[in-house]
Amino acid sequence: MQKFVLPIALLLGVSATFAQAQPYPSRPIRVVVPFPAAGNVDTYIRQLARQMEISMGQPLVIDNRSGANGIVGCDIVAKSAPDGYTILATSVAFAVNPSMYKSLPYNSETDFTPITNYANGLGYILVAHPSVQANNIKELIEIARKQPLRYSSAGIGNGQHLAGELLAQKAGITLQHIPYKGGGPGLTAVLSSEVHLHFPGASVAVPHLKSAKLRGIGFTGEKRISSLPDLPTIGESGLPGYSFDTGWHAMFAPPKTPAAIVNRLHAEVRKAFESGPLREAFSSTGYEPAAAAPADFTKLFKADLKRFAAIMKAAKIEAQ
Repeated sequence: MQKFVLPIALLLGVSATFAQAQPYPSRPIRVVVPFPAAGNVDTYIRQLARQMEISMGQPLVIDNRSGANGIVGCDIVAKSAPDGYTILATSVAFAVNPSMYKSLPYNSETDFTPITNYANGLGYILVAHPSVQANNIKELIEIARKQPLRYSSAGIGNGQHLAGELLAQKAGITLQHIPYKGGGPGLTAVLSSEVHLHFPGASVAVPHLKSAKLRGIGFTGEKRISSLPDLPTIGESGLPGYSFDTGWHAMFAPPKTPAAIVNRLHAEVRKAFESGPLREAFSSTGYEPAAAAPADFTKLFKADLKRFAAIMKAAKIEAQ
């Protein structure tokens, strides 16, 4: 009997075709969060991921890779295979870093594929350690004029850093910025009184306000949030003209990720927000659910690269 042997090249081609025919996703998706666990970015993406995986039929595994204001984790994604199984979930700090650092191991515009912004932040909660004898922004400003106050952030150039810089400028006071490697360590610092102040997201702040481990001074956004109706905005309670939102949280894929995969992930984010409880979990803690189309988010992202470059220049924050 004659035996037929398929050429190696043909076998490889059949194998590749079979692999491409596999439905996406056919295995777990790694979601790199470039900040520590328990921080603002980590908290929201975990809620979204749990809802997305119900529809996608595969787990979304959160992989916290913190360091250098998110640069370490971002670099991992930039150098990953463009197959949809490694994606980035980050904050608007990703748009700040190109102006904050003289050199990055990647190009923020060309080494990533924008997927969507899944949340737009309305603002931070300015919290103080109970040892700071201030109940509102007016009292805090008076204290800051008499003694130096330190505040923590998730890193140099992070939104929390800029919120504090803007507060100092508007109030005419000096606040010492102490950067940490993520929002979680920054929160721990104020809880342990290493610093006096911090600017966490509402979802992170609320439990500590209710337990009286921290004191709420004010909300940085333009309007109050439903979960803390008695907490005034900083602008309305003593510092007119002050307003600082927390920007977006968004997903990015490695460069050259196929449009079909990007569109599928975007569609799954939109589908996840059809869940009323998830939408409420976001909106009640200071974030508006969002799911801009990839092309629309790409425009927003590029505009923010320019916007934050201008803010950094005005604040005279030199690139590191």
